[in-house]
Amino acid sequence: MMRFWANLIGYQIVWFSAVIGAGQGLAWPGVVAATLFIAAQLAASATARADLRLAGGAVLCGVALDGSLSALGWARYAADAWPAPLWILALWAAFALTLNHSLAYLRPRPWLACVFGAVGGPLAYWGAARGWQPVQFEAPAWRATAALAAGWALALPALTAGARRWTREAP
Repeated sequence: MMRFWANLIGYQIVWFSAVIGAGQGLAWPGVVAATLFIAAQLAASATARADLRLAGGAVLCGVALDGSLSALGWARYAADAWPAPLWILALWAAFALTLNHSLAYLRPRPWLACVFGAVGGPLAYWGAARGWQPVQFEAPAWRATAALAAGWALALPALTAGARRWTREAP
């Protein structure tokens, strides 16, 4: 139970570090927080190999989704980089390490993962945008919101499928 809470709270610390830092034009707070979180999670994880695969897959999802939003001009990211800012890719990697731990309940439920992604993904971006401005959506903002909902509705079930598969393969 303690690992559950450490994972859940640790990810929230990464999220706040990333969005507040990026809102100030600094990518490094999120990257450092994510690196420390990932290192701690891997050291304590019985599924470290699966977690690493998930982190890699999540970063690819972030490059595709956030890179597309940026390339289309639908979103502007603080502490910008191409194809997607390092701070948001660090967030994707850290988020992936919740899928075998505090969000493990999503693994056997792809439809719940789809709904969770479609709703939770855009809400997280909008919460960050309203609170600390690490991302701004260009008008009309519904385009970026719809793209985030669709992207997360696809990415989260794909990542949970990876978590199911790679966790079964873990030694």
